[in-house]
Amino acid sequence: MGIFNKLFKKNEEKIEAIIKQENISKHFTSENDFLEKFGAAALEKQRNLYDVTGGLSWNVDMDKEEITFGDHLTFPMQVLGSFSHSSETWLWIWENKAGGYAESVMKQALLLKKYGEENNIDLLTVGKFDAVENDLHLIGMIAVEMFNGSGYYLGNYGQGTMVVTIKSDIIDKVESEELARILTVFPELISTFEIQNHKNAFTNYLTQKGYQLTLNGNEIKAEKNQNIINTVFNENNLLTKLNGNS
Repeated sequence: MGIFNKLFKKNEEKIEAIIKQENISKHFTSENDFLEKFGAAALEKQRNLYDVTGGLSWNVDMDKEEITFGDHLTFPMQVLGSFSHSSETWLWIWENKAGGYAESVMKQALLLKKYGEENNIDLLTVGKFDAVENDLHLIGMIAVEMFNGSGYYLGNYGQGTMVVTIKSDIIDKVESEELARILTVFPELISTFEIQNHKNAFTNYLTQKGYQLTLNGNEIKAEKNQNIINTVFNENNLLTKLNGNS
């Protein structure tokens, strides 16, 4: 085996050891499949993140693999990649050869790449591509749900926007009024992303939150404790009515 092949094999083994430290907690087969299964849950976490960090300045320490908000909130982070404002392209961190980043800060990005290769998901495997802002949100949402993170952050540094994931009990334990959160998050999800089947997305979201669902044709009634949510979908499974009371 030549010296270059030995170095390549050694690097591959090192990457494999790193990504094994992270466990994928959920599975999906396409971008739409992810949004229908986990999109609302991922978006809800962003509400918690904003409650903790909204309006605060941010700074990252790549050596410590930490992101700080304001003067006192510091959380461990993983870097997924960055979006160039000039070229309007997304670049995964593992494709950024000039960055010189430690492989430990890209564990999640590497594992997403491997998952994308195994499931033929171009979003996770193409190192650089033309992108729009929603792509950044989708990439962040996928990473947060796949690794049970607390949220993702889009850090605008002028020339571009860095996307990182965060894990923190402070964010996870944010209390909110559940009914109001659902009635806000789900409409935001379906208005932000093109989701083929709103009914599936709603059913998955409310089931994950422990609601009992009663289906009657195109209508779904969701109940949990004193909360009741009623929805109506059209023949294409798109939402036409959503209301709730407690």
